Amino acid sequence: MLSKEELISLMRVQGADVLQLMMQANSLRQTDKITYSKNVFLPLTNICRNDCGYCTFRREAGDPDAILVMPPSEVLKTVQEADGYECREALFTFGEQADETPQVSAALNDLGFKDMLEYLYYLCEKTLQKTSLLPHSNPGVLKKSELKMLREVNASMGLMLENVSARLMESPAHHKSPGKDPQLRIKTIENAGKLKIPFTTGLLIGIGETVEERVDSLLEIRRIQDKYGHIQEIIIQNFKSKPGIEMESHSEPSLLEMIRMVSVTKLLFPDCSVQVPPNLNRNTAQMFLLAGADDWGGVSPLTRDYVNPEAPWPELDELRNLTSQLGFQLEERLPVYPQYVTKEFLSPFVQEKI
Repeated sequence: MLSKEELISLMRVQGADVLQLMMQANSLRQTDKITYSKNVFLPLTNICRNDCGYCTFRREAGDPDAILVMPPSEVLKTVQEADGYECREALFTFGEQADETPQVSAALNDLGFKDMLEYLYYLCEKTLQKTSLLPHSNPGVLKKSELKMLREVNASMGLMLENVSARLMESPAHHKSPGKDPQLRIKTIENAGKLKIPFTTGLLIGIGETVEERVDSLLEIRRIQDKYGHIQEIIIQNFKSKPGIEMESHSEPSLLEMIRMVSVTKLLFPDCSVQVPPNLNRNTAQMFLLAGADDWGGVSPLTRDYVNPEAPWPELDELRNLTSQLGFQLEERLPVYPQYVTKEFLSPFVQEKI
């Protein structure tokens, strides 16, 4: 267990020490396999109570391209089409507490559902019944009872911690986003641990946080993992500037910052997969494998990344080449990692499906 001071020092190494840090992180690799999940991305609504300074996904209810509620016929058609592509992960995502918006609530009622979570449960259940895909849901901050309900029909779930710093709630990143309160997000991740839900979380790098705050965030995830053991992967995602966002002129994290971040994460989490989104780092993705990353995340042959629409997924052949050039092997995985395919971590319904 590295101390906070040691971690901060590693986050600031320079010169040849950076290469040594990468080698240390890479030495913790359990196998020579780099995994990915073949998925389909299903944005059930782009209405959200949060208005983050880096987001291009969110829409107002009156916007011409707003998705109040993605119709069930469209969702199920897309999932069945993904089944034809041999996808195995149905990634359900939507704006946090979107049903607080009257137009979304009315649209759900017209479909016969009282709220988004009831609708999500229905879609996950149908996905399990009608296809060979496994649901992975990212519904935002949830109560323990809501997590318990969704556990029955999800192979895994996720929520980005982003950062533990309450200071960022007053920054351009989160000053209009009540759901980004770190204590709310920590509580959701902890409750998922209490319920034994295989979970994905991670940090967003370059939104105004300090090195110390990055370390504090990693240590908080480590504390939760030591207590509950349910975190299967950690995403280290870099902020990307995009036209029209509030943080358009905000600088992106450097490659060196990201290499340090990925390496230190692997040193602190030898028991978890570390993922860096390849579509956001197309020209530098291989560097992160050398820094200890061992998962490419979800890649879709059918749908785009609706959160980062300007960054297309790499083709599988491209991923295979990027991986093999470094002497690693590309291997497909399910949205739930093998060590969590147990009665302790999965509902009987999901385990039977797997």
